Amino acid sequence: MQSRFQALRLYSRVNTQLKFKFGFPTQPRTKYSILPHLIPNQQFHSTQNTKSEFNSREGFERDEFIGSVADPGEREVFRRDPNDETALEIQKLLKIRRDSSVSGIERALHLCKLSLTDDLVLNVLKRHRSDWKPAYVFFNWASRCGIESGYSPGCGVHNEILDIMGRMRRFHEMTQLFDEMSKRKDLVNERTFGVLLNRYAAAHKIEEAVDFFYKRRELGFELDLIAFQTLLMSLCRYKHVEMAEFLLHSKKNEFPPDIRSMNIILNGWCVLGSLREAKRFWNDIIRSKCKPDKFTYGIFINSLTKAGKLSTAVELFQAMWEKGCKPDVAICNCIIDALCFKKRIPEALEVFREMNERDCQPDVATYNSLIKHLCKIQRFRKVYKLLDEMEQMGCLPNARTYVYLLKSTKTAEEVPRILERMERNGCQMNSDSYNLILKLYMDWDCEEKLKSTLDEMERNGMGPDQRTYTVIIHGLYDKGRIEDALSYFKQMTSMGMVPEPRTMLLVNAMNIKLKEKREAEPEGKGLGNNADSTRPSSRRGKKKKKTTSA
Repeated sequence: MQSRFQALRLYSRVNTQLKFKFGFPTQPRTKYSILPHLIPNQQFHSTQNTKSEFNSREGFERDEFIGSVADPGEREVFRRDPNDETALEIQKLLKIRRDSSVSGIERALHLCKLSLTDDLVLNVLKRHRSDWKPAYVFFNWASRCGIESGYSPGCGVHNEILDIMGRMRRFHEMTQLFDEMSKRKDLVNERTFGVLLNRYAAAHKIEEAVDFFYKRRELGFELDLIAFQTLLMSLCRYKHVEMAEFLLHSKKNEFPPDIRSMNIILNGWCVLGSLREAKRFWNDIIRSKCKPDKFTYGIFINSLTKAGKLSTAVELFQAMWEKGCKPDVAICNCIIDALCFKKRIPEALEVFREMNERDCQPDVATYNSLIKHLCKIQRFRKVYKLLDEMEQMGCLPNARTYVYLLKSTKTAEEVPRILERMERNGCQMNSDSYNLILKLYMDWDCEEKLKSTLDEMERNGMGPDQRTYTVIIHGLYDKGRIEDALSYFKQMTSMGMVPEPRTMLLVNAMNIKLKEKREAEPEGKGLGNNADSTRPSSRRGKKKKKTTSA
């Protein structure tokens, strides 16, 4: 394998140095939702890539991780999936030949003489979740090439490529792929329907989502209540709650409403932030034949806290205990988080203590709520006491826990210590962790660590993604490096990524500013200095002192 890909390694090192010319913002806030608890027997698949190098399974090859992210001088060794090395080299090949013809890319893949398996193909596809073109070319090549070697992609591989095409709004290709899968019914499963329903709903193609739901019959799948609830959940997840509620009522003869279906709609109004609609639907549930369960209470309590009605939420929470409807850990977490948000930390800690007394065991989300807000008020002694308690109780911190710790850091020297503790607990890095570290290094002007973090992120198949480019583009603009920011925007859109609205506004403003700057330059001067004007410079904006002759 080394000789086969030796040229690619050399190219990658050189290309990385040329590609990332940085200068240097915000994490999108996510709404708390207890939706995964609503249908305990249903599997809800996340489309986020959670694969990381923090894997301690036996038989894995050893590889470097923290050395590049934290401190190049003190490298730590980690284990890797044997497929990762091959997938990484394929990723590099597809990157190098991105602008080549499809036949040229396929010839290069043939020369690699790969031994194709579902694990390897999935590994490669997951590394291109934000870049559909190489993923699509590789999938098609693997499907055709596999016929000669006896390999045929399974339903997991097909579902992954469907998800990628849907995410990047390539619905024509997605439909073609599904039609091909339908010819072999063993390739279509419940996960397939979940993926496509999510992608249609995310693109606001409601009619297509409903029509696709009814295709279940054609493929020999039952139109049962659980499948209908999956449709409702997909619609609510992407803010089509009104349509989901309409379907709930209009299809009541076909799919009689139960409390789980009602909970999905209630949660949809909660996540949408409409307390008025949530109250209306809560009253509908009370008047209906469906008896509210603990999830119903939890969703409504969550809605009240998000709307700032904390006192009402606490009253309902206490009433649950009095009525013998024991709140679960998700409801307790909601109250704790809301109390912390209102800076009522002592009351939150009191609820935390009561949970242990009432046999409601805290989970990682409970600790995370406390740690997040304690970090904000810089009570780090209490934070690390809670961390020690988590480790002793076997409730190990997750990636979000370490994100809160990283957000509270003031210098680059603090990052390695947090990452070392993260590795010690076997916690996996994800794209959010990487993007936060990138933002921190940008803010601190740590260019070398920034480059190595990006290199490691790409090597681990976690980016750069849309969030990475957003951070870079906005960061470069803040540093006055408009040409570089626009260059990254062009690179981002060439990969088929859809920019955030705020990024589009910023890019439009940069184009106007760049045009005005060029028009203001004296005639002839702009042409003479054009080559230099696009180079990033750390001295840009600084004026040289004038010297006068005696």
